[in-house]
Amino acid sequence: MNIGQICQRRVVTVSASDDLASAARLMREQHIGYLVVIEPAFQENGVRPVGVLTDRDIVVTVVAREADPRSLRVGDVMTQAPVTVLADDPVSDALEQMKRIGVRRLPVVTDGGILAGVVSLDDVVTKMAEDLGSAAGAIGRERALESVLRP
Repeated sequence: MNIGQICQRRVVTVSASDDLASAARLMREQHIGYLVVIEPAFQENGVRPVGVLTDRDIVVTVVAREADPRSLRVGDVMTQAPVTVLADDPVSDALEQMKRIGVRRLPVVTDGGILAGVVSLDDVVTKMAEDLGSAAGAIGRERALESVLRP
């Protein structure tokens, strides 16, 4: 299984030049805490991730320092040059990257660096739980068939 099979394809994005207060409102409206900061990739007919902005970034960088969010742009607060994973990468690679840099989400890109989605630790755990449920179902089914076929 690869990342492209489990990532979320609907990504909420902003640009580095957007005002921070608007980005925070967008997070609230969409009920999310993670935005991918993008720039156009005209030749590839898509967008490239150039940063990420989290609700934690806003709290630690703006609120805790008592800065005025209306005076800041997304680019002033975002994490630049985010670590990304390829849509074709195995899930284990994404988990290793998340562990290495201490995050729960990663932008997913194509071979050309175009944004394809976002993968979260929740996505991975959900898929693993489904797979374990299927394995448990196979074991239960095997026992049920055994009891019918060989009483």
